[in-house]
Amino acid sequence: MGLLALGTPLDWPEAKQVANHVREWGIEQLLAVWNKAKGKERDALLWGDEVEYLVVTYKDGTPKVTLSLRQADILDALARDETLSEEGGCVPDLQLVGGALPIFHPEFGRFMLEATPGKPWGIGFRDLLDVEPNMKLRRKIAKEHMNPEEYPITLTTYPHLGCPGTFTTPYYPPSGNKLRSQFVPDEIANPHIRFPTLAANIRSRRGHKVQVNVPVFKDKNTSWPWKDPTVNYDLHKYPEDDDVRQGAAPDNFIHMDAMAFGMGSCCLQITFQAKNITEGRKMYDQLSPLGPILLALTAATPIYKGFLADTDVRWNQISAAVDDRTPEELGEKPLQNDRWRIPKSRYASNSTYISEDPRLRKEYLDPNLIVDADVKQKLMNGGMDSLLATHFAHLFIRDPIVVFSEDLEKLDLDKSDHFENLQSTNWQHIRFKPPPTGSDIGWRVEFRPMEIQITDFENAAFSVFIVLITRAILSYDLNFYIPIPKTDENMETAHKRDAVLQDKFFFRKNPFPTRYPRPYSANGGVTPTGTTTPAVLSRPPTPTGPVEDEYALMSIDEIMNGSKPDSANNFPGLIPIVESYLDSMNVDVETRCELASYLDLIRKRANGSLWTASKWIRNFVDSHEDYKHDSVVGETINHDLIGAVIGLEGEGKREAKDVDRFLGRFYRPCGGETK
Repeated sequence: MGLLALGTPLDWPEAKQVANHVREWGIEQLLAVWNKAKGKERDALLWGDEVEYLVVTYKDGTPKVTLSLRQADILDALARDETLSEEGGCVPDLQLVGGALPIFHPEFGRFMLEATPGKPWGIGFRDLLDVEPNMKLRRKIAKEHMNPEEYPITLTTYPHLGCPGTFTTPYYPPSGNKLRSQFVPDEIANPHIRFPTLAANIRSRRGHKVQVNVPVFKDKNTSWPWKDPTVNYDLHKYPEDDDVRQGAAPDNFIHMDAMAFGMGSCCLQITFQAKNITEGRKMYDQLSPLGPILLALTAATPIYKGFLADTDVRWNQISAAVDDRTPEELGEKPLQNDRWRIPKSRYASNSTYISEDPRLRKEYLDPNLIVDADVKQKLMNGGMDSLLATHFAHLFIRDPIVVFSEDLEKLDLDKSDHFENLQSTNWQHIRFKPPPTGSDIGWRVEFRPMEIQITDFENAAFSVFIVLITRAILSYDLNFYIPIPKTDENMETAHKRDAVLQDKFFFRKNPFPTRYPRPYSANGGVTPTGTTTPAVLSRPPTPTGPVEDEYALMSIDEIMNGSKPDSANNFPGLIPIVESYLDSMNVDVETRCELASYLDLIRKRANGSLWTASKWIRNFVDSHEDYKHDSVVGETINHDLIGAVIGLEGEGKREAKDVDRFLGRFYRPCGGETK
């Protein structure tokens, strides 16, 4: 959701003039937080999940499905609910306080809601069993505060967002002054001044509209070369309308031109609170290589603007939708007015490692990392170590995009608004989050790459898995380091159609400390010291030998379930590692059985026994009687798809097609039998 401050926003020309001022004050605030909190300790893991919903208007007998723009009305109804206001509340950014009932938040799209648990989840294994019921409760509460024809659904992207005609209720024409999009109206964005200003200033800084181009899926009747039939080359309302006449909409790509096509997507995010900064830095590093794997496993985005795409996930589309780099920063023109050529959008995979782990080799670091040397030196002069100073000095190469004039009057070191201005608009796939000022919250790590899943069972399964693998990482002192450029390559691979089965990813061959023998036993257990719990040395040895020998290309099946006997990699598998961790913790039988069902879903997604959401959606379209095998997802197909998605959560006893191939025995229609 980001920082929802209030005030008078500056348009980009004015914001540009004060960018260095905001950056300098942000450094001061960061150092104040660092010096107050660097020794902070917590007793136990706390964590929370964030689920995002699209709100659609749907009726069985009406072919038109639209996005409801009633976010404000729905949130108002939730806020006026006395039970919710007494038990829960609205607090920003996973504040670790609150009641037992869920908390609802606004999001970028006026058709979106975000929901979090009312209080953080704890370390107990029984807590993990409460996640799915809580997610179901959130969906139920949200639905109860909507109109009868409105439904909260967990699709990553609305398939007809930006289609010609009416795709919102109420209807607004496109091409407003802020987004200047020829496909979506300004009114589609949350009216809070942060959001339209963010969109307008990204466009203004960039010098033209964002260019979100997704390769179209070439079916047997798809015309080739394919030209996006929704693009209007004759529009002349704004200077930016020239973009499409200057090559912004290439052949064979679905073209989108506004921030709404990225930030209007839904995802599943998990935030962990570490016991101290050392543990937080380790979690940040070790979760980073796992990001692309979980992105591919949760693939759920095969349709844009009414067309089938040749990609399966949303990440690059969001990256392009908020890319504010100038032509000089993109390398399209020589550097004259800008300081650097910047390789990535501000929404991208991580470019740094930050743990003071002796196993972190310089060969793992990004050789193309851009750092503001002046910022780094100021942070180090303030007491921060070089590695963490490098991380923040990299984030600070970006300009603040939304600046409020009132915030420039006085520097307040008891606040972190200037720091968060820059931190919160660096959307990396893992985010390292210092403690907020004025609270007892600790150092946090946010895991951001996963696609939202259609059912609460799936979302709970992936949430629980990330929690368990994090516990295993810390318990077994696991090492997943690979060179950052390989993680970048993996993120690109994750976008490919059916990458979970058809492609391979770079991954570390042996995650266990080098002092241990072969870590995978015949009975499937992790046995680094002959027991299920490894001994931990105070300082693991620094690795030696060629870095290239430490990792290999592996299938997701191999990464998740372990190498087959005839494989050269001998990788134990993330799920067997988690299972061994559970064995070592003596989890009770009932809890272990429930957790096993979550792991089994992920195991079967990895080996192809069950489909990803993206594959299920593609198959739904392909087998629909109205589909002409021309890549076009028409209105009737969209209506039936949305109805099937609603039905998967038990609404109205609908039975979705091919549900057994998608969810298998885990499907529980209408709240029926558990697994």
